[in-house]
Amino acid sequence: MAQTDETEAATDWTGRPFSCQDCPHKELRAGGRCVLGRICVRDKRSKRIDAFFAKNPEQSGAYVDHLYFEVRALAAKYASPFQIVRLMSDREPEVRAMAAMRLPIARVREMRLDRDSAVRVACALRLEGADLVAMANDESERVRYTVARRLDPALLPMMIGDSDPTIRRLVAGRLPPERLFALIHDEDPLVRREAAERIAPDALGRLLGDPDLRVRFVVADRAPRDIAVQLLADEDAEVSARARERMDETAK
Repeated sequence: MAQTDETEAATDWTGRPFSCQDCPHKELRAGGRCVLGRICVRDKRSKRIDAFFAKNPEQSGAYVDHLYFEVRALAAKYASPFQIVRLMSDREPEVRAMAAMRLPIARVREMRLDRDSAVRVACALRLEGADLVAMANDESERVRYTVARRLDPALLPMMIGDSDPTIRRLVAGRLPPERLFALIHDEDPLVRREAAERIAPDALGRLLGDPDLRVRFVVADRAPRDIAVQLLADEDAEVSARARERMDETAK
């Protein structure tokens, strides 16, 4: 009988095929907790390595110094925080990032200036308060986006002037509505549209002359009657049509 697809491609991280004959986990194999091609720490495939540690978390501490970075990273996912402290300075960012997701906050605080943005993103996912605020000016857009997603809305005004419009759009979607006025004249129309979606309806008149039809459409869609009437003659047919519908809605 031909081998299944699961077992025929069992190769280690160096690309060499292997078998269970010289496996150090024979007792685990006997109990179904180590299966060639499916649940195996020697395999190069991260899914199979992860399955091994998920079934045998008590084995993870023995692998935090493994030569293959995928093994170290996945071992860090299951090992005791005491066993992974040394991974804070691992040569691979993926390993350091996993350590940052598991270590106590005091240790994570030490890693927030890591040279790799993936590690700093992991730190931003864990830190709170002043520690998170300190990362709001990170050079990486990914890090700043993570910060903007997690900051208390009351602290978000500090990121209104971020250089990345995607981040400003996120800020516009999370700021308290009364703090959105600083973004209604943003240079990016999608930021202005996000602000228009959430600003108080009686303040939408400030956006009547917006050059972008998408912003004006949102105004027409949400505006009270006295503002919607001013868009009936808009140059864009869809905006004027929505303003007319809004007039009918508000007349009821």
